[in-house]
Amino acid sequence: MSIPPNQVSRELKDVSTSALELERSADAVESSADRSTQLAAIRTILAADRTYAAWIRTALTALASGVGAKALLSGVVPSWLANFAGSVMVIFCVGCLAASIWRGMYAGVPPALTSVKRIPSWALIVTNGFLLFVAIAALIGIWFFDPKLT
Repeated sequence: MSIPPNQVSRELKDVSTSALELERSADAVESSADRSTQLAAIRTILAADRTYAAWIRTALTALASGVGAKALLSGVVPSWLANFAGSVMVIFCVGCLAASIWRGMYAGVPPALTSVKRIPSWALIVTNGFLLFVAIAALIGIWFFDPKLT
């Protein structure tokens, strides 16, 4: 039983076409996986930036709450209690600033190379250093400034 030559050549052509389609499909899957990895790295960087922003937002809220607690409680409760309430919030602010710098600089394993860049470490240090200075000034103001004198 012999196979006609035209059928053999047609089957060889089909196998060749199938091999080319399989190669293109493998290339598409590989580039899709590379793109998924790149998108995951971008999401990781943006999530770290959002976390840093959340820590800063919490620190600023605590700072404002500490100053506000001192101003609102003065004359209503004993002076030491107003100072203590304001100080606790400002100290919490300092803790949030420390956590934000730690979380911003040590966010985990660096992601693959992407077009999105992380916030530079020097910018984190400068921003948090300034906010720390403001928090310390607020803490000094809470203990040594009497709002009734103004």
